[in-house]
Amino acid sequence: MGEWTLPPEGGHMDRASGVYFQNMTGREVRERLEKDDVILIPVGSTEAHGDGAPFGEDTFLVTRMAEQVALRTGCTVAQPIWYGSHPWAHLGMPGTVLVPEDTFTSVLRCVIAGLWNAGFRKQILLNGHGQEYVIPNALHQFMKTYQVPAVLAFVNWPTVIPDRLKDKAHGGPFETPFKHADEAETSYSMALFPELIHLEDAVDTTPGGFLKDGKGVRHIDGGGDIYQRPIPGHAQVGLGGLEVAVYPEGVVGHPTLADPEKAYDGVRDVLDYLVELHDDILEAFPPGVLPPADKVTQRDQAELDAVIRGPRNGGRHLYTIAYPP
Repeated sequence: MGEWTLPPEGGHMDRASGVYFQNMTGREVRERLEKDDVILIPVGSTEAHGDGAPFGEDTFLVTRMAEQVALRTGCTVAQPIWYGSHPWAHLGMPGTVLVPEDTFTSVLRCVIAGLWNAGFRKQILLNGHGQEYVIPNALHQFMKTYQVPAVLAFVNWPTVIPDRLKDKAHGGPFETPFKHADEAETSYSMALFPELIHLEDAVDTTPGGFLKDGKGVRHIDGGGDIYQRPIPGHAQVGLGGLEVAVYPEGVVGHPTLADPEKAYDGVRDVLDYLVELHDDILEAFPPGVLPPADKVTQRDQAELDAVIRGPRNGGRHLYTIAYPP
C-alpha cells in the first residue's frame, strides 16, 4: 500500500500546480507530453446527495482521486465532466441535472477527440457516478469514427475495491450496504473533501424495493454493483421506485453512520491501482509511442502519419478524418 496523505490538502482546480490541462499554457503542455502523455478524465455528475453532502459529490470524489495520482506520477488531469447521464429513477429530483445518453456519449467523444488532438493519446476515464453503463460506448464510438491508435481505458472506481465498500455481513467495513449518498459514499467523501461535508445536517432513509420479503437483494445489485448480483442496479425498471417519490431526501441509506476511517484504506487502494495502471500503460507505450497502427487500425498509413504528427509538426488535425466526432 502506498503512502498517501488523507484527506488531501484541498483541491487543485484553480491552482497552477501542474495538475490540470486547462490550467496549463501551450509550452507547459508540450513539455509535459515529452515526459508523460497520459491524461485522467474525471467523469462525474450534478445530483442531489441530501442535506449533508454537495450536489457535486460524485465529481469531487474522482477529481480528488485524479489529482493525487497526477501529483504522484506526473500525468495530467482534465477538468471534470460536471453533468452526467442518469438512470430513469433519478428523474425529477431537484438539483439533479440529467443529460440524455446520446448527448452525454457525444460530449465524451468530443472530449476524447479534442484531448487526442492536443497530444494526450493515452486517456483514463475515471467514473464517479452511476453511469458505468454509458461511458464505454464513447470509447468504442471514438475508435469506430477515427480508427487512430490510442489507449482509452474506463475505470469505475467502486469496481476497483468492491470488498472495501461492502457491509460487515459481507466482509466489509460498513454497517449498511452501499447505496447512494449513504454511509459508504459519505465516508469516502469525508476522506477526500471533508470541508464540503456537513454530517450534522445528514438524514437517513431506509432503502427498499417492490419485491416481497426483501428478495430484491437476491436479484438486484446496489451502488457500484459491488456484490455481483445477477441484475446490475441500473439494469431494471419497475422493481424499485422513483427516487423523488420514495427518497425525496436525496439519500438512499444512512449517511449519519459515515466515518472517514472506514474509507481511508479503500481510497489508498484506488490510488495505488490508478498509479499502477498509469505506470503499466507508460511501460508498454512510453511518451510519444502508440499501439502499433497495423494491429489496431486499417486506415491508410499516410493519413495516420499526418494526424499523429499534428498541425504543429507539419501534419494535419484529427478532424480532417471526421467532424463532428
